[in-house]
Amino acid sequence: MHRSFIFLAEGFEEIEALTVVDVMRRAGLDVKTVSIGSEHEVTGAHGITVKADMLFKEADFGGSEWLILPGGMPGSTNLFQFQALCDLLKVHKGKIAAICAAPAVVLAPLGLLNGVEATCYPGFEEKCTENGAVMKDARVVVTDRIITGNGPSSALPFALAVVASSLGESAARQVGEGMLLYPESTNYYF
Repeated sequence: MHRSFIFLAEGFEEIEALTVVDVMRRAGLDVKTVSIGSEHEVTGAHGITVKADMLFKEADFGGSEWLILPGGMPGSTNLFQFQALCDLLKVHKGKIAAICAAPAVVLAPLGLLNGVEATCYPGFEEKCTENGAVMKDARVVVTDRIITGNGPSSALPFALAVVASSLGESAARQVGEGMLLYPESTNYYF
């Protein structure tokens, strides 16, 4: 497996970023957190500061498997305003995952959702459809190359979808069961 990267900008949604990192690492996937700023420490939308594994300028993105964008505001806007990341997303040959506001605020304006089925945080759909996305009312939407999620409560199924896309459904199920997630159960609250 090739290395994957999850990008952290000031104001990122903490649960969406850290759940994905945790689940991917539980599955044995090589994923690194990347600060798009000048410091390794990045503060999320709810005041949680995380130390990224590396700075954007330090990373070698050649041959990477996944480029992953957590949502949150103003985190998604900050991701979109970082031109080097936008340029990378446009030329990336691997897979892309984005959750919450990130599909609408980052991927759609870059034309990456044109003709693609996707989901995003409720209220941001128009930003996607005006850029050609085919919106679905779903927690997670998986296509051959792009996975999108609708928000914080979908962080775990979103992360498991990334694992399933990389390693197969059985690997995702094994990770989920190890975390006491039993998809056949209808009681997700307790």
